[in-house]
Amino acid sequence: MRRDTIGDMPDLLRRIAPVALALILLAPAAIPVAASTTDTAAASAEAAALTYANLERTSRGLVPLRLDARVAAIAHARAVTMAEADQLSHDQADGNNVFDILSANGVTWFGAGEIIAWNNTAELSASAKGAVSQWIRSAGHKAILLSTGYNYVAFGVAVSTSGKTYWAGVYIKGPDRSGAWASLSAPIRQILSSTRTRVVFRWTGSDTKLQILTAGLRYYQVERRIAGGAWVSYGTTTATSLATSWSRGHTYEFRVRAVDRVGNWGSWTTVRVKL
Repeated sequence: MRRDTIGDMPDLLRRIAPVALALILLAPAAIPVAASTTDTAAASAEAAALTYANLERTSRGLVPLRLDARVAAIAHARAVTMAEADQLSHDQADGNNVFDILSANGVTWFGAGEIIAWNNTAELSASAKGAVSQWIRSAGHKAILLSTGYNYVAFGVAVSTSGKTYWAGVYIKGPDRSGAWASLSAPIRQILSSTRTRVVFRWTGSDTKLQILTAGLRYYQVERRIAGGAWVSYGTTTATSLATSWSRGHTYEFRVRAVDRVGNWGSWTTVRVKL
């Protein structure tokens, strides 16, 4: 496993911790972490930090990193720990660091990195933008922000009693956990008789693209029903179209979803057809 840690203080201090590369041993037992914040302002700021960080990537032609809810809980807990101690540090008082916490909480990772920062910006959304700006102006932090070696990320924020806003960004290279997607086109209808209509459905789809380790599309699941009734399955298929004939005088629903090669299902996409 590869691990990268790099921390950042405000620009006026201009102090940058070195990158550290080392092997990590699995911790023997789970290390509790705080649940994802329920504070609306903090949650909004953490989402904003992800948006700002991904804008830095997409503006350079890189794939945006995906949010992992498990990593989000860890990133938030890391920020809280620093805010409670009022100290910027990759190492916690209990001797653990983010790599210990990732492994002890069952997160499979092949590479990981952490970037940390604090600033005095009171408004949390502005603090998020400021933290990303701090990181992107530092070569070491920028290398992690723009790395092609990670596919998931999350940011955590917490404010200390002294008024400092602490940030933690946790990056991992891990198995694909993002569902595949499918999209339906408008159906094509052909009246066959006074009682039957031929309907042709077409769809497209793919696995959600990650910066690295995208599993790839496996197949689609297709179902239909008379509106309000029970769904009837057409089974699974790698095809991207289906032609059928239905009785007139009903409203039908037709839906498709996709799954990737490691079993991550996407959401259903549905169309209604009134015949």
